[in-house]
Amino acid sequence: MNICLFSKDEISLPLPLRDERAQHIIKVLHKKAGDTFTAGIVGGQSGVATITEITTTGDAAGISFEFSPAGDGKPLAPFEMIIGFPRPIQLKRLLRDIAALGVCRVHLTGTDLGEKSYMQSNLVERGTAYQMLLDGTVQAGSTHVPELCLYKTLDECLSSIESSAGGEYLKLALDNVNPSVRLADAVKPSARVVAAIGSERGWTERERQLLESKGYVRCGMGERIMRTETAATVAGAIILSELEII
Repeated sequence: MNICLFSKDEISLPLPLRDERAQHIIKVLHKKAGDTFTAGIVGGQSGVATITEITTTGDAAGISFEFSPAGDGKPLAPFEMIIGFPRPIQLKRLLRDIAALGVCRVHLTGTDLGEKSYMQSNLVERGTAYQMLLDGTVQAGSTHVPELCLYKTLDECLSSIESSAGGEYLKLALDNVNPSVRLADAVKPSARVVAAIGSERGWTERERQLLESKGYVRCGMGERIMRTETAATVAGAIILSELEII
């Protein structure tokens, strides 16, 4: 836990001792009264929390602290990812890792070749998906959690992005079948980027034509075939590096 995140309502209240954040502060970080730890408000500022008191008994058992904001919490990059629904176990790792990279919005979508049962996963309904995004945010020492959007088809996904996007952005589609350019060569510094990565069976010709009709440039990262989660993480790192953000 590289930062302890609180909601706006929590930041001015004692942290209950039973909370996992409190357990981490005491048992892992070995903090005591007078010590400090890195803290922040979800979606807001980051800074330092100074422990004023630790109460270990009674209903009020908890950690009292004072928060001093000192930064912007590492804002997210102008970078969105479209990702074909992967296996649920892969989805957990994927969401955590791309949140750590600083992607601002994740569009999870069904695809022509994607396994339809994956879209029925209860990860989203039970809040597990958000928790994975939050875990990645904490790993990065950031306060800003990426937005998560869900679609049944790529057609619906692309239409939604077109209708809601303001201004120009660079559209990239990862594909190891006849890509027209290397991914690293397609990215322009300071651009706003949206990158599409298919499900584990890749894109169909129909989807390739759809992406190209919407202005997406087909990009490659070499001949090796990667899992969706791996491709997303590698592509994200390459794009952010070319954007001169990491």
